[in-house]
Amino acid sequence: MKKNIAIVWGGYSAEKIVSEKSASGIYSFIDKEKYNVYKVVINRDSWEVEYEDSKVAIDKNDFSFVIEGNKIKFDLAYITIHGTPGEDGVLQGYFDMLNFPYSNSGVLSSALTFNKYTCNNYLKNFGISVADSILLRAGDIIDVNEIINRLGLPVFVKPNVGGSSFATTKVKEMSTLRGAIDESFNDSTEVIVESYIKGIEVTCGCFETKNGFTVLPLTEVVSKNEFFDYGAKYLGEVEEITPARIDVDITAQIQNDTKRIYKLTGAKGIVRADYIIMNGKPIFLEVNTTPGMTTTSFIPQQVKAAGLNMTDVLTDIIETEYSKLNPNLYEY
Repeated sequence: MKKNIAIVWGGYSAEKIVSEKSASGIYSFIDKEKYNVYKVVINRDSWEVEYEDSKVAIDKNDFSFVIEGNKIKFDLAYITIHGTPGEDGVLQGYFDMLNFPYSNSGVLSSALTFNKYTCNNYLKNFGISVADSILLRAGDIIDVNEIINRLGLPVFVKPNVGGSSFATTKVKEMSTLRGAIDESFNDSTEVIVESYIKGIEVTCGCFETKNGFTVLPLTEVVSKNEFFDYGAKYLGEVEEITPARIDVDITAQIQNDTKRIYKLTGAKGIVRADYIIMNGKPIFLEVNTTPGMTTTSFIPQQVKAAGLNMTDVLTDIIETEYSKLNPNLYEY
């Protein structure tokens, strides 16, 4: 009997539009011969499954829905919400209470990696190189002179939680710093100001299944904009080169760091880590536990460059996570 897989998208942030694109990508990748695949959209006021030409309410008591008197239960959720509540661990807590399998990192791992400042300072303790940064919370007294004296110019100002370059600004002059901070506070209750790192930007994906750990080839990111902002990420204003045109030793170091970050944060499923190589040294930027999954996103590019197939990769992830709660049903 086919398993029922829910691709869960939507969310409560400005990244919902990106989530919808990722849901369509994942839907195109998942093997329809093996699985019944449904899209489930989560909004603040409704949870609904897209069924044929209509939307049907999800029963939150057991994450199911009813069609013509028949209850359809899902077997696994593939979460592709960029932002809250799917990337920060909130939705994972709901599924954990139901003892229900999902494809992504758990509550602690998601919460840790979603908070850039906390995650970077945690990883720094294990020898991962990160940019210097300052955390600002709503209500703090902000001294722009003190910030610049410590971090210099330019700096990046961005929401501390989030992941798609919304409300992110590269600040070159002191006169624009306060405005950039205020803009980020419009999107988050915490803002991170980060020292500017000049170099080659790369990103590296990885995942773990019952078949072992896989670190993917790197992608080099050459933005046409000031930095890898929303336009570069999602509007095609960037050149993406996979595999990246960098030294093999640096490639190996970044792949090893990516695996270490995956293990140190307790990640699960497909994860992507971003870096800038400055003077031959990789500096870690952030980790994304729900990376973009459109047909042209980094992960599908890297999977293809590795000689793998996205459909097979998603099958391995689905079966691996399903089997953890159903240990006697590992065969597929």
